[in-house]
Amino acid sequence: MDPAVENPASAGNDPSELDDALRQLQERHAPALLHYLLRLTNGDQHRAEDIVQETLIRAWSHPEARADSGQWSRAWLFTVARRIAIDQLRAIGSRPPELPDERIDAYGERDETIDRLLDAREVRAALRAMPERLRTVLVAVYFQEYSTAEAAELLDVPPGTVKSRTYYALKALREALVERGFIAGRAAPVRR
Repeated sequence: MDPAVENPASAGNDPSELDDALRQLQERHAPALLHYLLRLTNGDQHRAEDIVQETLIRAWSHPEARADSGQWSRAWLFTVARRIAIDQLRAIGSRPPELPDERIDAYGERDETIDRLLDAREVRAALRAMPERLRTVLVAVYFQEYSTAEAAELLDVPPGTVKSRTYYALKALREALVERGFIAGRAAPVRR
C-alpha cells in the first residue's frame, strides 16, 4: 500500500495522490457507515448518504481521525457520524414540519375583506353593550393607541385606573363576544 494514499498528510500536492487517498477513505469506510446510519435515520437513504459524506469530509479535514499508521479510525468515524445524525434529528425537531409545494396550490387565496368586516361588526356590537367607563378606556388605548399616561390625562383619571379599567374592559369584551357566539369560550360555571 502506498503510504501517501493511506495518509493524505504525507501526500504531496499531486491531485492524483489526493484523489486516491479520498477514494480509499470512501471505499473502506462508507459502506459500513451507510449501513449504520440507515438504522439511525429509520431507513432514510438520502439523509444517511448525506451524513456519510459529511462524516468523510470531517475525517479528511481532521488529522486526529487517523492512527499513527495513517489509517482512519473507524471508531472516530462512527462517533462523528452518530453525532451528526443526532444534531440533524434535533434540528428537525426544533422547527415546524415542512409541507411539499404541491399542497400550497390546494388552498386558494381567501377574500379576507368580508371576514374582517364581520369581525369588526361583532366587536363594535360588543363594545356598544359595555358600560361607558370601560368602553372609553378600550377605545383610547386600543383604537386611538394612546399610552396609559395619555389615556389617563384624556379621561381625567389616574394611570392605575386606566390599567385596571383596561383589564376589566378586555375581560368584559371577551365575555360579550363569547355570549354572542363569536368566539369559543369556557363553559359558564354552573350556579346553584
